[in-house]
Amino acid sequence: MQEKDDNLLVGERIRTIREGFHMSREKFSEMIDISDVFLGQIERGECSLSLKTLRRIISFTGVSADFILFGERKNNNTIMKINNILNKADEKTVNYIYELIRASYSYLKNDDNKT
Repeated sequence: MQEKDDNLLVGERIRTIREGFHMSREKFSEMIDISDVFLGQIERGECSLSLKTLRRIISFTGVSADFILFGERKNNNTIMKINNILNKADEKTVNYIYELIRASYSYLKNDDNKT
């Protein structure tokens, strides 16, 4: 009984994540390389989530495993939005964005040390 309840909660969290990305079940399942039927079964709590699928969801969304499995949010909505942009970008664009973030972080870190 507990496993079914756990599956339902995990499925609801995955649905919330998918909807937060404004993606259809078909598009999200394509991005994590599973069928939309299987994703629907996971979201409804009818099937357990495999480790392989969990890793794909984490990699694609940037959402922590803690949130998916236990409901503990470690990443915020801004990180999810940034990750969504990066997942759609080509490698050159990702590297450019990384350098912008790294330079900005370095600047802000040094600026904080001056005050």
